[in-house]
Amino acid sequence: MNSGLLYEQVADDLTRAIRAGTLRGGDRMPSVRGLAKQRHVSVATILQAYVRLENDGLIEVRPRSGHFVRHRSAMPSAEPRMARLNPAPATVSVTPGVRSLMQSMRDPSVVPLGAAQVSPSLLPIRQLNRRLSAIAREVQDAGASYGDPNGLPTLRRQLSKLSVTWGMPIHESEFVVTIGAMEAIHLALRAVARAGDTIAVETPTYFGILQAIELLGMKAVEVPAHVRTGLDLDALEQVLRQGHVRAVLASPNVSNPLGAVMPDEHKERLVKLCARYDAPLIEDDVYGDLAFESRPRPAAHWDREGRVLLIGSVSKTLAPGYRIGWIAPGRYQERIERLKYALTVSTPPLLQMAVAEFLGSGGYERHVRKLRSHLHGQVDRTRQAVIDAFPEGTRISDPAGGFVLWVELPPHVDAYELQAAGLAEKISVAPGPVFSPRERFTNFIRISCGFPWNERTAKAIRTLGRLAHELQRAPRRSA
Repeated sequence: MNSGLLYEQVADDLTRAIRAGTLRGGDRMPSVRGLAKQRHVSVATILQAYVRLENDGLIEVRPRSGHFVRHRSAMPSAEPRMARLNPAPATVSVTPGVRSLMQSMRDPSVVPLGAAQVSPSLLPIRQLNRRLSAIAREVQDAGASYGDPNGLPTLRRQLSKLSVTWGMPIHESEFVVTIGAMEAIHLALRAVARAGDTIAVETPTYFGILQAIELLGMKAVEVPAHVRTGLDLDALEQVLRQGHVRAVLASPNVSNPLGAVMPDEHKERLVKLCARYDAPLIEDDVYGDLAFESRPRPAAHWDREGRVLLIGSVSKTLAPGYRIGWIAPGRYQERIERLKYALTVSTPPLLQMAVAEFLGSGGYERHVRKLRSHLHGQVDRTRQAVIDAFPEGTRISDPAGGFVLWVELPPHVDAYELQAAGLAEKISVAPGPVFSPRERFTNFIRISCGFPWNERTAKAIRTLGRLAHELQRAPRRSA
């Protein structure tokens, strides 16, 4: 085993020990030489492992004292509150906050705390690009045809193998490759509903989903979601019982912006509810591979009737710019295939080839395991920084995966005002109202932790905390 893999294994083992509480905050870490002798590895390997743990925010170096486990705050672990149910369908409209957010993403001088993006330094972009260049040289006619509308057979074969790790093997013929997950969501909505129909969505939910519903002339009914367990199934049943919901669109695994993972028994009940009320379930599983613990099974695992349309992508794990997504649409396969061909014919074959080769190389699971660890550390560090810097009364999520934090600010701190004040200081955040068709969550923000922790990020969090304090103290305008 090479030294790179050795230090990762050591770091993974120590990470588990810290998260399990075997090594606690304030504990001295084993000496570098002692651990090297115990593990039969070099001192350099242990030092590499310790550097990774330090970068992940799990340990710290004390001058002339050695390495110690960082204290995790006993903080106000008050979590953001769940929204109240409003069972009436709402017309969705794009908010100014989304446009401001998109504009800030194009400015490299802005600290990107608003965009749900992973730093390129954590992704295998160079390896993929090298594969892409080699394919372009070796396969002379690679760009000469549209390719299979359902997707490159080799990529669908790799997705089928990957699905085994999800706990629900899917045959390669059941996949349709799409231009990112958003195309898959558009296709799924068009396959199961029409303009004017109502889609049940969890609230808060990713604003891109709301924009898709708006673009297709559909309405949304908000179903409250808990910050740890996701969709409130009692509320969902109440909505479904009214009979006006055409489909349900949810993210049972690592939802955005909550980072919640539904317990398995909840997923099973969700699938049964959708079957009972004849409402197809569109399952957005884009973040499923980024759960911090073991990879959770999709809700589709409990589907026996083909009612679940399962959606995934490599945008959060490999390369967002490659725009490779997929859908396993169950009984809606024929409709999805027709829609895909009518709308975009196919997905660019060269990019599919590069992703298929990477998945087939055997390095994906190792890469994702390392990525999860990095993101977990970044989330922990950012979360602690928010706790330290923001006003009393702030509530914050403790996500089970992904790389975003959902922050409830004190009642008088307006999310749009904080967004504007942050942009004036070259810091972006995502304002809470963009995650609701009714523009609720006016005192919530989403903070992204996708980039490695550094002094620039630390300063940005402190600045946002100061701005939140100032907005809290500012006199309120009369109505």
